[in-house]
Amino acid sequence: MTQLSSTGRRGGVGWIGRPTAKDVASLAGVSAQTVSRVANGADNVLPETRDRVLEVMARLGYTPNAAARVLRAGRSTSLGLVAHHISRTGEAKIIEAVCATARERSYDVSLTVAPTGSSDDLNRAMLRSRQGVAGLVVLGLETAEIDQLRFPANMPVVVTDSRTLSLPTVGLDQAGGAQLAVEHLLGTGAHTVHLVAGPENSIQSQQRQQGWRRALQTAGRPIPEPLHGDWTPASGYQAGRHLAAQDGVRAVFVANDEMASGVMRAMHEAGLRIPEDVALVGFDDVSAECLWPPLTSVRQDFRAIGEHLVTLLLERLDTPSAQGAIPVSQAIVVPPRLIVRASTARR
Repeated sequence: MTQLSSTGRRGGVGWIGRPTAKDVASLAGVSAQTVSRVANGADNVLPETRDRVLEVMARLGYTPNAAARVLRAGRSTSLGLVAHHISRTGEAKIIEAVCATARERSYDVSLTVAPTGSSDDLNRAMLRSRQGVAGLVVLGLETAEIDQLRFPANMPVVVTDSRTLSLPTVGLDQAGGAQLAVEHLLGTGAHTVHLVAGPENSIQSQQRQQGWRRALQTAGRPIPEPLHGDWTPASGYQAGRHLAAQDGVRAVFVANDEMASGVMRAMHEAGLRIPEDVALVGFDDVSAECLWPPLTSVRQDFRAIGEHLVTLLLERLDTPSAQGAIPVSQAIVVPPRLIVRASTARR
């Protein structure tokens, strides 16, 4: 193995003092960008390349210099992330995607939780999270009190939301996804579709309820009184028991898969077969294929949402005209997709 010293040469590369990413790249036969990806734990590097780069890093005693990165960029290399329902699978998957995408772009992520998701909690969380970060990603805006939110001035901010706001947003077509679900259920031969919605004060729940109602109105079908849960399996179970006790319930759209799992249990306990007696569609497509029978669900592409959030934020950071107190409006809508499984069948 080549012996290295602080006044010699390493692999033909002249050097003095602290080894750099360029030194590692030269010796490993890769680009400096690949060295950065390996240093930041990105996934998009071939295993053999990663091993070679890590071996060279160890030989040279190279460690990434975060302070130097800040000086080169002229700003922090951390992004703030404000979240609410971190225990919910969907939001957890977006957090995972945000962190992975940020890491690929050589950024760290600092997470702050807004416990209730209220405007007051979100404002406090944004105030805490703005320290030492270049920009802010805000997840889970379920509050209708959007005018009471105090987004940091002079800092780029992007949010997850399906509404048209005065700042950049990434969201899913919630109402359109619900329409896909209801139209599919009507296509199985159901006369109407019952709804287990999320919390009444949730914007996402309201939008999915709007799509459900619109699909039934368009088809000229009766509109049953919706039931409301709190996104948890337990609340879905209670709604399912209520529906199972009614006559004539043949199709149910549930506003998320976790509540749908509770509805399915209630139907099974009542001796009702899925889909022969009751057809069921969920929303999110989170482990829906593992339920029995496998659940038809509206898929949210959480990975794409997280990637778009980081890309939008970094575009704002790299565009001087997009910074400052004047917000830049840009909306990305990720299209939903219906994944059909055994919980629905044509009669």
